[in-house]
Amino acid sequence: MGVSTSSPEKGIASVSVSFPPVNALPVAGWFALADAVRAAGRDPRTRCVVLSAEGRGFNAGVDIKELRAGGPGALVGVNRGCSEAFAAVHECEVPVVAAVHGFCLGGGVGLVGNADAIVASEDATFGLPELDRGALGAATHLARLVPGHLMRALYYTSRTVTAAELHAHGSVWRVVPSAELRSAALELAREIAAKDGELLRLAKAAINGIDPVDVRRSYRFEQGFTFEASALGVADRVRNTFGQDTSGRDTSGRDTSGRDTSGRDASGEEGGADG
Repeated sequence: MGVSTSSPEKGIASVSVSFPPVNALPVAGWFALADAVRAAGRDPRTRCVVLSAEGRGFNAGVDIKELRAGGPGALVGVNRGCSEAFAAVHECEVPVVAAVHGFCLGGGVGLVGNADAIVASEDATFGLPELDRGALGAATHLARLVPGHLMRALYYTSRTVTAAELHAHGSVWRVVPSAELRSAALELAREIAAKDGELLRLAKAAINGIDPVDVRRSYRFEQGFTFEASALGVADRVRNTFGQDTSGRDTSGRDTSGRDTSGRDASGEEGGADG
């Protein structure tokens, strides 16, 4: 359990996350992920980083149980940890390819929204159920995956989108069967890593420099409203209704179309999802 780094091929570093049962990361996990991605990018032998996860899904956001138990200090830790992990992906000195399977919720969207490329399995779904969890955040990163008006609708409804839908918008590079996800991510990473390493680092810095939105500052701005919701008691009020029918969806977390919009995995266990 935790964050591990390996080198499956020359020039490629693989950073893998495993926090059973649903990869809802504790505060320490977000900081560990940030450290691992930054270290991989600093290694002069690395030309591309592949970010993946073990288990049922790519990422279910933060560990809500830890957040509930820790009070205001836990929220500060979550805010800082998520901010560092998302920034580490964006600021990694070399390109980052995210290999996504299963659910990618809340903080998971923060990670992949800052990646340079996304390869996803056919079962991958992406969403921000933040409003159902009494939080705000990661709209900055969802806006990098879908057009603006769709981002707003997804954010306000807490609905999810499939990997195929994101592929249609051009934000997912490839959608493949689950069994082929690792090989497809490595195939793209291998093509990137074949370029000159020094030039790749210059290219990453140049592309980051022309980003229209400062993602670190934009996300930290969002987090201020998450903290405000907590201070006002809104966050606890909403979290206490989790699983109840308060918005036209049944308690399974599905909207009227039958699409799963919850932060639970396939077994019905509660995940995290606050970003």
